[in-house]
Amino acid sequence: MDTTENKGLKSTFIGIVVSAILAVVKALGGIFGNSYALIADAIESTADIFTSSMLWVGLKWSSKPADEDHPYGHGKAEALIAIGIAIALTIAAFVIGKESIHNIITPHKTPAAYTLIILLIVIATKEILYRYVMKTGVETNSDAVKADAFHHRSDAITSAAAFIGISIALIGGDGYEVADDWAALFASGIIMINVYKIARPAIGELLDEDLDPALNQKVKELAGEVRGVVNVEKCHTRKMGVMNHADLHIWVDGNLSVTDGHIISHDVKDHIQRTLPQFIEIMIHIEPASVAYKI
Repeated sequence: MDTTENKGLKSTFIGIVVSAILAVVKALGGIFGNSYALIADAIESTADIFTSSMLWVGLKWSSKPADEDHPYGHGKAEALIAIGIAIALTIAAFVIGKESIHNIITPHKTPAAYTLIILLIVIATKEILYRYVMKTGVETNSDAVKADAFHHRSDAITSAAAFIGISIALIGGDGYEVADDWAALFASGIIMINVYKIARPAIGELLDEDLDPALNQKVKELAGEVRGVVNVEKCHTRKMGVMNHADLHIWVDGNLSVTDGHIISHDVKDHIQRTLPQFIEIMIHIEPASVAYKI
């Protein structure tokens, strides 16, 4: 088990434990404190447990080395897990939104004041967890871990919305009870925004979308710095789990031997990987410059 996998699994495990504790606390607080916004928050935390468990499986799966059936490794499992997390969040948002609308048109009691204390604790806890998991996602270059972080941030946002809604209901008194439910409905919309942020890069990875143009340019510049490279014609990059792949077409002197061209291609690969170690594989196609210039 490498360091990258360890970091991802550790942050995921912590997320599962914290979400489980918060789900129980919020559910009890919402039921006894008469707050659907808090119950909606509990649903969100329960979804966190499910999606973090999916991520745990995905990290274990994606870290498996390449084999005969999967010569490029299992890295895309991370993107599939991110899509799964987005689907789970969509379902949670739908359930929360549906129940919020039902409660808005159904008269009910004002939430208990102590639910605000629960929400303050939840907001602080989830924001800290978001920052920790996101830091891990950036360090490991894992979209799935970053998706998990966004899930924790969405939980913090839904809790903040619930806090505002309950505060309005308590301050306004009779007639303002539905503020709690409007907060839950608002939270479902925030969750859907996070769904887009999670799903968009995951879909791009599954479709082998080119990476950041600035990164492509950097790869081309590094290749052009190698002695013997006349020109870098093409550069395509794609993400595979936590690592990147690149495909290059470079021109070299057409009068060089095959051996010399082979050496240059290895020099290009080594030079790029020293500067950008996230590129685990670089495929290089050699073109003879004397022919390329005539085309």
